[in-house]
Formats: sequence, structure tokens, C-alpha cells
Amino acid sequence: MTPVLEIESGSFTYSRLDLMGRRIPVFTAVRDVSLTLKDGEILGIVGESGSGKSTLAKLLLGLLNLTEGDIRLMGRPRSGYGRREASRLVQPVFQDPYSSLNPRHSISRTIQRPLDIHSIGSREERLERVRYVMECVGLPSRLADSYPRELSGGQRQRVAIARALAIAPKLLICDEPTSALDVSTQAQIVNLIKDLTQDLGFSCIFITHNLLLLQYIADKIAVMKSGAVLDYGSAHYVFNDTDNPYTKELMSSVMSV
Repeated sequence: MTPVLEIESGSFTYSRLDLMGRRIPVFTAVRDVSLTLKDGEILGIVGESGSGKSTLAKLLLGLLNLTEGDIRLMGRPRSGYGRREASRLVQPVFQDPYSSLNPRHSISRTIQRPLDIHSIGSREERLERVRYVMECVGLPSRLADSYPRELSGGQRQRVAIARALAIAPKLLICDEPTSALDVSTQAQIVNLIKDLTQDLGFSCIFITHNLLLLQYIADKIAVMKSGAVLDYGSAHYVFNDTDNPYTKELMSSVMSV
């Protein structure tokens, strides 16, 4: 079966222009990363701040282009997709649900917006899809006409997830989706994403600085440091069998908090 996502020897270097208009390398944020994600899998990417996690997310979303290497979606080069076509396949869920939602749009309008952009379904079908994804993420229908300021942090993140899933993408990229939430709400969102991948049949990349969160959600884990993947394998391997000293250090530091 064709993988949903493949990254092969991917690298990205930030650069600047000198006085002559030449591009000068400044900092390599992602170094020779190779990862594969199959249909229905959850890949956890973990690392400290500055490890390259968010830059990698931007590359996968097409917000940045690789300096070297290749990204393939559904077996095709990422560069071969138009922006709109790629967004049908890959959708993001960002760290801060409040800043990622338009405060002037109601919840139903926010969730329906991707359907409007992609001209999916009739007006009635779009409204039905909005109701369906709200139910899937645990948002009661009475909140349809509410605004982000009227919701809790956890509810806002559920809206962001519903918006991402409205157009039925193949891949959800969650960049630190629980870091702005309290501990109990974090657990709810993690369990929700895990259940939705199984129920709706999409794949997920879950990016976090907290390795322990991935114990409950990830099928595979990639441990990043200084832009490189230092450790990569099944969640069982990373938590039980790895000999990588950095992974062990990361795990012990989280468990000691």
C-alpha cells in the first residue's frame, strides 16, 4: 500500500540575502530527515524547543520548501500538488486554538469555511457535514452559533480539529496541539485525536515536546535534536528497548517533573 507520507533525506536551511542579492545560508533547522507514515498511523515527533519540529511541520504543510531531499504525499512529490489540492490531503491543527480561530466567525461558520473554499457539496450538505464533525469531536449543537471567546480552551481546540476534518483530509498535522491546555484537557484532546484516526480513517503527525504524551497516542515515534532524527521506531521500541542516550535523557527529564 502506498504510504500517505514519505520524507526522504529532507533538509532545510534558513538563509538571507547579502548586499549583492546572493542567498547566504544561516542556519540548518532540519537535517537529513527520512520518515514514513502509513494509512491510519499516528507518528509522534518529539524534541526540545529548537529541535526542528515546527520547521518540519511547516515543510509538510508546504509553508516552506525543502533545501534538499523529497516529500511525497500519496506517492506523488509534494511539489507536484497545487496549494489547494495539497490542502485537501493535509490539514493543520495549531498550538493556540484561540489565535487560530477568527473571533468574528461563529463556530459553524468556522468549520464550514474549508467546505466553502473547496466548493464541496450543496449548502444543505455543508451544513450537515458541519453538524457531523461537531458531533465527532464532542461539540454540542447548541454551540454552533457561539464565538471563540465564549468557549473554553478545550472547546476551541475541538473546533480547530473539526475545521481541519471537515474536508476529510488524509493527514492531520498537529503542532503542539495540547501545550496551551491544562493537564486534564490535554488528556481529552489526545484521546479524541486517537479515537478519530480510528473512526474516520486518517493519519496523524502529532508534534510535542512531551514524550510521555506519545505513549498514549503514537504508533511510531521520531525523536529530534538539532534538526536531526536521533531515534525512530515503534512506540514500544522507544519506550522499552531503545539504547539511544538522548531518548533516555529526554524520557527521564519528563518523568522527573
